[in-house]
Amino acid sequence: MAMMPRMELRQGQSLVMTPQLLQAIKLLQLSHLELQNFVEGELERNPLLERDEANDLPARPDDADGPHAADAESFARAESLHTQEGMEGRLGTGLDNVFQNEQPTPARSEAGGADSLPIVGGAYGASGGSFDGDPEGFESSLTADASLHDHLIAQLDLAVIAPAERIIGRHIIDAVDDSGYLGEPLAEIAERLGVAIDRVEAVLRVVQGFDPSGVAARDVAECLAIQLRDRNRFDPAMQALVANLPLVAKRDFAALKRLCGVDDEDIADMVGEIRRLDPKPGRAFGGSAAETVVPDVFIRAAPDGSWLIDLNPDTLPRLLVNQTYHARVSRAARNDSDKAFIAECLQTANWLTRSLEQRARTILKVASEIVRQQDGFFAHGVEHLRPLNLKTVADAIGMHESTVSRVTSNKYLTCSRGVFEMKYFFSAAIAATGYGEAHSAEAVRFRIKQMIDDESPSAVLSDDAIVTRLKDGGIDIARRTVAKYRESLRIPSSMERRREKVAMALG
Repeated sequence: MAMMPRMELRQGQSLVMTPQLLQAIKLLQLSHLELQNFVEGELERNPLLERDEANDLPARPDDADGPHAADAESFARAESLHTQEGMEGRLGTGLDNVFQNEQPTPARSEAGGADSLPIVGGAYGASGGSFDGDPEGFESSLTADASLHDHLIAQLDLAVIAPAERIIGRHIIDAVDDSGYLGEPLAEIAERLGVAIDRVEAVLRVVQGFDPSGVAARDVAECLAIQLRDRNRFDPAMQALVANLPLVAKRDFAALKRLCGVDDEDIADMVGEIRRLDPKPGRAFGGSAAETVVPDVFIRAAPDGSWLIDLNPDTLPRLLVNQTYHARVSRAARNDSDKAFIAECLQTANWLTRSLEQRARTILKVASEIVRQQDGFFAHGVEHLRPLNLKTVADAIGMHESTVSRVTSNKYLTCSRGVFEMKYFFSAAIAATGYGEAHSAEAVRFRIKQMIDDESPSAVLSDDAIVTRLKDGGIDIARRTVAKYRESLRIPSSMERRREKVAMALG
C-alpha cells in the first residue's frame, strides 16, 4: 500500500490544563511562606490587585463609593465563610474572618526643608530614621549577625597575599556549609579552577587554621583532629581514638582500649575530651534563619464534646480587586493592546481571588475529615491514632487523591497536643492478632518508644522481646518491622543501650 499524506477529521475528548487551572493546582500545595511570596509577586505584576488594609476598620461615609465598592459583595462572601460539618455529632467546624485586617504601614515623613541639619552617615537623614522613634533608624544598624563566610573571608585576606591562592581560598570558603564543613570535593574545585589538586590542598590547610577551630573539615574525624592539634592533644593514642569514632558512639570501651593501648582511666579522659569538642564549628555563626512553623488550622474542643475547626487568618492572603481603577483605566485606554492588557489583569485578579478562596475551603474540608477520622487521637492521644490513607479521605469528601495530597503537603494544624503536619495523620496499617482492628504504624512506633523508655538497665529489651510484648497487646508485627521502626526513632540496638546504661550507672 502506497504511503501518501491525507487529511482526516476525528472527534475525541481530552483534558486541557488551562493556565488558570494550573495556577489553582499550584496554590493548593504551596506552604504559608511560599503562598506569601507568590502573592507578593502578583501584587507587583497586577495593578488591579491590592491588599485589604481596612477590613476591620469602621466604615466611613465617604467610603460608600470607594475603590472597593464594586467588590464588596464578593468580599463579604469570603468574609462570612463558615463551614459546619455534621461528623455524626462529634465534630463542628467554623471559620470566621477569613481575611482579617492587616494594619497599614505608617507613611514615612518627608525630609526637612532647607534649614534642616544634614547628618553624615544617614543616621537620621537618607536612611529614613527620625527622632520620632522610627525603628529603621540608627539603632537598627548598630549590630548585625556576622556570617561564617564573611568571617573566613576576612581572615583569608589577611593570611594569603598571592592573588591565585586567594582565589582558590575564596572558592574553598564558598564551599563551606553552615555547619563549617567543606561540602565540595577538592578535585572538583581544582578542575573548575584549572589548577593542580596539591595546590588546592595547600590552601585548604591554610583555611583549616582559621577561626573557628575545625572549620573547612571534610568529615567529623578531620574536624575533631584539627581541634585536637590546636590544643596540642593529637598524640598517637588520640589519633587511634578519632579514627574509630563509631566505636565511641557504641561505647565499646574494651575495643577502644585495645586499639589505643591505654587503661580504663585514660580512655575515660580521652572520650571526655572528645565530647568537649565542637563537631559543628560553624553553628556559632548562625546561618540561614530558622522559620517558625505557622499552623494553617486550629483545632479546639467544643463544650458539647465536638471539635471546632478554624482556619488561621494569618495564613490567608487578604486581597481585593480594584474595580473602580479598572473602569477608569479602561475608559482611558487608547489602543487595543492597552485594553487587552487591562482585561487580562482583571481576569487574572478575579481568578486569583477565587482560587485563594477555594484553597481555603479545600484546606478546611480536608482538615475536617482528618479530625473526624482521627477523633480518638485528639481525644485520647497517639495510641489511638487510626490507620488512614489518602483514598479514604478523598472518597469521603468527594475529591481526587492527588488533591488531598497537595492540600496536606506543607500544611500544619495545631491542637491541645501540639503542632502536627497534616501528613502525620496518614499512617500505614499494622494487622492485629485475631479479628481485632488494625493499628496505626505511628501508634506502634509510640508504643515501641514507650517500652524502651521504661526498660531498666538489668532488663534491656531486645527486638524479639518487643515483638512478643506487642503480640501480647494484640499487634501482629515482624521483628524486622520493629527494627525498622526503632531505627527510624534513632534508638540504638539493645546491646548498645545496655552498654550505655551500664556506663551511666558506673559514671
